[in-house]
Parts: sequence; structure tokens; C-alpha cells
Amino acid sequence: MAILRIQHSVPDFDRWKQAFDIDPADRQGSGVRRYQVHRSTTDPLFVMIDLEFDTVKEAESLLAKMRNLWAGSAAGVMRDPEAWIAETVETVELG
Repeated sequence: MAILRIQHSVPDFDRWKQAFDIDPADRQGSGVRRYQVHRSTTDPLFVMIDLEFDTVKEAESLLAKMRNLWAGSAAGVMRDPEAWIAETVETVELG
């Protein structure tokens, strides 16, 4: 499994979440199997998104789409995006 981790600050969480929910990059059509949205407990204007894929290639493809969005229309709802692609090595559920 591949994970695309994106994190950035937002000027207004609710406005950002509306833009995220519109899904301009077509997450499902891009191969996303599951995603999680996290919000910092110490800074509610900082978000982290984990998107899960079957392959690294799918994650790389969506990241390329995201970089195009960041350069254009998404610039007004977010600041300083960073992204990484990682492969899951181990998942353990406890309890």
C-alpha cells in the first residue's frame, strides 16, 4: 500500500473543507482507496491528509494533479502545501 501524505495550513478550515469535499482531483477515479483528514490539536488551521493507494504510481499521479491545483485555484484556500509518498511497511491493530 502507498500513502500520499499532504499537509498545509489553511486560512479558514470550513472554507478549505468545502473545497476539499468538491474533490477537483477525483480521488476515487485517481485510485484512492481510503483517506483520512487530520486537524492539529494545537493549531486548528493546520491540516494533514493521508490518501491510501494500491500502488506508488497511482500516488505519484495524484500528487502531480495536486501540484497543478496548488498552483492555481486551490491557492486561496491553503498555504505552503508539502507532500510525501510512503509505502506502508507494517500495520498493527492493538486491543
